[in-house]
Amino acid sequence: MRKMMFLMITFLFMVTSPVQGAAVLSVQEALNQPNGADVTVEGYIVGVPTAIDYVQQSNFTSNYALALANDPNETQVDDMIFVKLDSEYRSEYGLENNPGNMGDFIQVEGTRDPYFSHEGVEYVSSITTVSEENDGAGGTNPTGYYENAAGLSGSELKMALHNIIDDHTELSYDEVWGALRHTDEDPKNPNNVILLYSGESISEYDNGGDVDEWNREHVWAKSHGDFGTSMGPGTDIHHLRPTDVTVNSARGNLDFDNGGSAFSEAPDTYYDADSWEPRDEVKGDVARMIFYMAVRYEGDSGELDLEVADYVGTSGPSIGKLSTLKQWHESDPVSAFEQNRNDIIFTDYQGNRNPFIDHPEYVERIW
Repeated sequence: MRKMMFLMITFLFMVTSPVQGAAVLSVQEALNQPNGADVTVEGYIVGVPTAIDYVQQSNFTSNYALALANDPNETQVDDMIFVKLDSEYRSEYGLENNPGNMGDFIQVEGTRDPYFSHEGVEYVSSITTVSEENDGAGGTNPTGYYENAAGLSGSELKMALHNIIDDHTELSYDEVWGALRHTDEDPKNPNNVILLYSGESISEYDNGGDVDEWNREHVWAKSHGDFGTSMGPGTDIHHLRPTDVTVNSARGNLDFDNGGSAFSEAPDTYYDADSWEPRDEVKGDVARMIFYMAVRYEGDSGELDLEVADYVGTSGPSIGKLSTLKQWHESDPVSAFEQNRNDIIFTDYQGNRNPFIDHPEYVERIW
């Protein structure tokens, strides 16, 4: 009898312990599991797989599957795992109906099995959205932050995003100096900041108004709305960046567009009488800062209504050129530096985020 009871207990332990003690895998770890293995994997939703080597990351046309990755900004399909969504999960997690889920961090339980002949998870038994804290590395898209924007487009999406990011802590213009030392710190040298247009790394305390020092560049030129350096748009660090004094002066209040003459103080930068073209590495950064300003400042509560125009030579509370900025947004995807900056502003300074860094697909859905 004792032997039989021992065998029964052993059998029950063998059956139940793998489920209870199952390790939670990263996407990379799950990719290396054999087919047929039961897995629990955590990752960011990065799109909808529609072929073995293609994942839609905007303009979603299907609710049938998800692609997960360790990095919320991943674009390489080889670093993603595909998750087949059976009917009971499509209404809540399918991106065609829930595009606001893009970037969410989720946990999936299922069986490692190919989907579109790519490493995948099928026979899903559980999906949960994981609430996580800011890790300062891969970026944090807070659970539920964009919930009120789910499924919207056009002016409705623009207003929903405005309401999400509208109320935040406002800095004084003096406080901006210290904030930029933090947000734009050189990852390779914590004593330096990276200058936006030139890409130069210089001492974080070489700031001021003299030649070869850095100052506070308003990417949305402050004369485009005449807001100066007042609290609000004049001190919103989502669009304030360290730049070389001479470069800042040369850019002035020019609109953004391609072409012109090379500017010697900033490599791969061009300008003419009415436009400024920054280096390729920050074209997307510039575009997303401009889009943020156009959504954050919508004219309510006595504030300015900033708009992006599709021409150069703008005046008043507008800036251009929309079509060029959209191209830059596509050609220069969100970088780790940009995401980290967004996280720091959110957690340490203003308490709001740039939606177009977290959800690049929002650009096309609004403009």
